[in-house]
Amino acid sequence: MKVSIITALLIGSTCLAQNNTDTSLYMKSDKITYLTDIGSETGDLYKTIGHHGPAVENEWMALRIYFSDKVAIDVYNKAKAGLELKKASWYPTPEQQKEGWGADYYKVASTVGLGGVKLWDGEKVVPLNPVTNRLARVGKTETTSWMEMISRGVPYKGKKVDILVRVTVFSGKREAKVEAESLTGEKVQFVTGINYFKDFGTKKGANYIAVWGKHPEDVAAEIVEIGAAIMYNPKDYVKNDDDGTQYLLISKPTKKLATKIISSSAKEQELNTLDKLEAYIKK
Repeated sequence: MKVSIITALLIGSTCLAQNNTDTSLYMKSDKITYLTDIGSETGDLYKTIGHHGPAVENEWMALRIYFSDKVAIDVYNKAKAGLELKKASWYPTPEQQKEGWGADYYKVASTVGLGGVKLWDGEKVVPLNPVTNRLARVGKTETTSWMEMISRGVPYKGKKVDILVRVTVFSGKREAKVEAESLTGEKVQFVTGINYFKDFGTKKGANYIAVWGKHPEDVAAEIVEIGAAIMYNPKDYVKNDDDGTQYLLISKPTKKLATKIISSSAKEQELNTLDKLEAYIKK
């Protein structure tokens, strides 16, 4: 009996310690070897890297940062909880999607996507481009997976700044954390936010923006309603904007900024409507 109890405790401990997150960074020409980092002086490896940039996932969604002038955050939504990135490489076949795999339903276009980061010069949005170098890195801890994009030498208000964007996913936790940092020590105004399309539903609170609708995606086997939200500290921002394609949050001058992001799908069991997504956020 004692052996059974000890065995049960060990099994329970193993289950609790399991890390249900993962990373993915590889060259299109070599899908076998996974990388921990890669850099480019041009700042654009969009066509060279698998799924166009580094990626991470938790049980409910995968996220990638485009390795290009966009540096936007894109989403891979899932129909059921589980890790799919290494097997699907972001683009499962139509047959796999019909069997219950997730898909690339989200469309970023020319926006920040979901929680992507750019700069604000006092009058307009400034992309993290051109650069003297751009570096992507991925890594794991016991309970998380993370990815970073470092854009060096970005022209900003007559100077050049180095900007880090880091995305962390947590085992057993739906929302991801997005951090932005000015590595050169200069205070900057960051821009982040969330994109949307015509006929989307929107819910706003003091510290969140949530949207829901069908993205005009042409990669997935079908068009599915998906939701997305950004959660933030309103004290960090001086201005909100809406340019017709994205809700933007403009920060106070700062060296660091952090937000949380979440996405869900109408095909999943839990957060399959805008009201359910908002209720989760409010909790």
